[in-house]
Amino acid sequence: SRRHKLYREELNLTSPAAPLPLRPDASWLQFHLGISRDGLYPRSSPAVSRLLQDMQEFPTISADYSQDEKALLGACDCSQIVKPSGVHLKLVLRFQDFGKAMFKPMRQRREEETPEDFFYFVDFQRHNAEIAAFHLDRILDFRRVPPTVGRWINVTKEILEVTKNEVLQSVFFVSPASNVCFFAKCPYMCKTEYAVCGNPHLLEGSLSAFLPSLSLAPRLSIPNPWIRSYSFDGKEEWEVNPLYCNTVREIYPYSNGNRLLNIVDMAIFDFLIGNMDRHHYEMFTKFGDDGFLLHLDNARGFGRHSHDEISILAPLSQCCIIKRTTLLRLQLLAEPEYRLSDVMRESLLQDQLAPILTEPHLLALDRRLQLILRAVRKCIDTYGEATVVANDTAQPQAPASDRVRLDT
Repeated sequence: SRRHKLYREELNLTSPAAPLPLRPDASWLQFHLGISRDGLYPRSSPAVSRLLQDMQEFPTISADYSQDEKALLGACDCSQIVKPSGVHLKLVLRFQDFGKAMFKPMRQRREEETPEDFFYFVDFQRHNAEIAAFHLDRILDFRRVPPTVGRWINVTKEILEVTKNEVLQSVFFVSPASNVCFFAKCPYMCKTEYAVCGNPHLLEGSLSAFLPSLSLAPRLSIPNPWIRSYSFDGKEEWEVNPLYCNTVREIYPYSNGNRLLNIVDMAIFDFLIGNMDRHHYEMFTKFGDDGFLLHLDNARGFGRHSHDEISILAPLSQCCIIKRTTLLRLQLLAEPEYRLSDVMRESLLQDQLAPILTEPHLLALDRRLQLILRAVRKCIDTYGEATVVANDTAQPQAPASDRVRLDT
């Protein structure tokens, strides 16, 4: 009732209405309740399958800018990060049952590669990269990317006509080709040249399910030890010091526990998708220092299939450690009968926007997987398998109190 009252106040509604019930079987709620110490959802979770279907089919009841976009309406220090945010438009769409998803519209065609002269921090955000990242994360059995699905959105009926944000309403226009378009409102690089347009109303994009609110499931945002320089000519210490991992190992929480191994997992995932923009990572505070890392915001992946950015693997090559479960899964996906590109191709066919990736991007996954295994073999040859491969296969069962609970 309190949440319904807040919604009514936000929408400036005055007519009486019955309180909105929160159905216990709602897919968003079941997804949130399934979050555990092991990942965002259990293997073969029926709740995730229903959630993906609901995000594809439920009508939107409201639309708004994301908090990132709203923050850009304030001060912007462009000397620190050159980021044409008008190109990176994203919206928060709400659905029935208090469902909420991040919508990222199509900005780049699948067959287009990111120009080689582009810096990673001014690259496009690709909706299909978000979709493919979710499928890859699930195939790797990480389960650290929120459920993500592709969908055709009617920008007139499902955004313009349901938003109460006057700023968002003000950036809609009809192009000379009679297509309905809109763009981000921010202090710089936000013009009609950077708009996204329907055809004439339909626009494809990705929808990523929101995690539980921070009040219910607090999270920490932590700088990546292997963060990149966000300037045109700067370099970080790890880029010039091959012994950088020795320094990291002396710093808590990387000095013990699983944190460094989870960083290596994240680096392997980012190398496979070609994502150089992992400046921070997030964790649920409930699960403590050894909790899993959330692999959020993957839209800058799958930009160049013709280039393998080896520097992304620095945590693996410099620290020379990897989880046994991760290594076994990678070795399995390198076998001809379980080839990673084949498994990805089959998985991505489930999405209504298929094909999600072009064939060169799928084949690049196989090539990059071999490079990862080669890096692991080099480490084992140097330090021995007992030192490099961490046995994480015999972990104790997490107690029931470690599961995220929502106060319904």
